[in-house]
Amino acid sequence: MGFLELLGSMLSEGLMITVVTTVLSALLALILGFIVGLLRLSKNKLIRFIVGIYVEVFRGTSLLVQLFWIYFVLPMFGITMSALTAAVLTIGLNYGAYASEVVRSGIESVDQGQYEAGIALNFTRWQRMRRIILPQAIVIMIPNLGNQLIELFKSTSLVSLITLTDLTYQADVLNATTLQTTEIYTALLIIYFLLAWPLTKGMAILERKLTEGRM
Repeated sequence: MGFLELLGSMLSEGLMITVVTTVLSALLALILGFIVGLLRLSKNKLIRFIVGIYVEVFRGTSLLVQLFWIYFVLPMFGITMSALTAAVLTIGLNYGAYASEVVRSGIESVDQGQYEAGIALNFTRWQRMRRIILPQAIVIMIPNLGNQLIELFKSTSLVSLITLTDLTYQADVLNATTLQTTEIYTALLIIYFLLAWPLTKGMAILERKLTEGRM
């Protein structure tokens, strides 16, 4: 098998792992981001304190250390999981913390008059949030959430350090076998760019669609 065929074969194997890790982590981060972001606005001080600890811990510590801790340390306490599960959980928890701050700040950016209008319409708090506040806040959140998605995608390269056979892991294996470093990592760079570009353009299109008619 020639070098190019070997390169294509190994990187295509890693591509699936990278895509799966990105999609599952992004879904987890988005769900956590909205839940925790809303809880950060709770009137209950205890709830705000608990979710605040989660946010500060995951924003204030290294993603790499979190990966190692969840994959290598938790088994010492009887909690064992596959490399893929550990990667998705860690990245999802990490970026969920960042996303929650985007959600919280987006909601707080909505003009106070919108809340008052909901009260005047006799909407419950949940109705005000669902019908008035969130539709406007999401438009504000999209640019920052898009940036977080790109950062999340790029962070998946770290999962190779916990033996998950993603693109970076496959490139490292191929480099150790062939020693053609320049060709391998140039190809890896191009692949990551080609994967990130549609995400960037997709978020820009989504932002434009959501803002149509609102200006």
